[in-house]
Amino acid sequence: MARIAVTGGSGKLGRAVVQDLLDHGRQVVNLDSAPSADVRVDLADFGQVVGALTAVDDRYDGIDAVVHLAAIPAPGLRPNAAIFHNNVPATYNVFEAARVAGIKTVVWASSETVLGLPFASTPPPYLPADENYEARPNSAYSLGKHLEEQMAAQFCRWDPELTMIGLRFSNVMEPHDYAAFPGYDADPHLRSWNAWGYIDARDGAQAVRKALAYPEPGVEIFVIANADTVMSRPSAALAAEVFPDLPITKELGEHETLLSIDKARRLLGYEPEFSWRTEV
Repeated sequence: MARIAVTGGSGKLGRAVVQDLLDHGRQVVNLDSAPSADVRVDLADFGQVVGALTAVDDRYDGIDAVVHLAAIPAPGLRPNAAIFHNNVPATYNVFEAARVAGIKTVVWASSETVLGLPFASTPPPYLPADENYEARPNSAYSLGKHLEEQMAAQFCRWDPELTMIGLRFSNVMEPHDYAAFPGYDADPHLRSWNAWGYIDARDGAQAVRKALAYPEPGVEIFVIANADTVMSRPSAALAAEVFPDLPITKELGEHETLLSIDKARRLLGYEPEFSWRTEV
């Protein structure tokens, strides 16, 4: 995969993804509406997306794989309909433009919200939460992410050679964000909305790179979080206090994530390298 297009490459996760791919010898084209983009693209315009994924004058003459990260990145940032109308059609345009361009590998940002966030009001059926129970979208944002996963499954049904990997990223963090983490210990309910999960942007980038190398056709969905929680207290104690009625499906390490990354470890070879505990 010599040349990879990254939509939203100017965003928080996108910057880390672009840098990681460059560091590992890939050519990267940042497709974004931001001034820092390599090619400025309005993802709401299907024609522009097709053009960006096929050729842009003397810049390049083809794209080998697509990483789709561009979106309004969370619930509540805009009115519900605005989030849905921005995110879902843009994702369709990217998926369909990739098909038109003959691109066979697409990795895109799904979301931990599909697991049923906020857990404070709708607890998962068990912990650690994983990909094995049905989606529980509780917002327009997460509904859109769920529909994108369903859309990808149909694209792969249409084309048996297509590989589409959806990464349910947890709350994306950069090192400067970690200064706030010790303050979470005072109230275990403060971050219970996502079972105290997070993803270091650099580890998110690792997951993207390894997803691009996944060799099997079809759609696969992975939870992508860091190996630990945002808390200093042990994970088992947190779960027992805040979610006392939930089954715990495995013996937990001291600070082990309650957003299961077992599938990503097993199939992608994903292994988080960063932790807030070494940054604060």
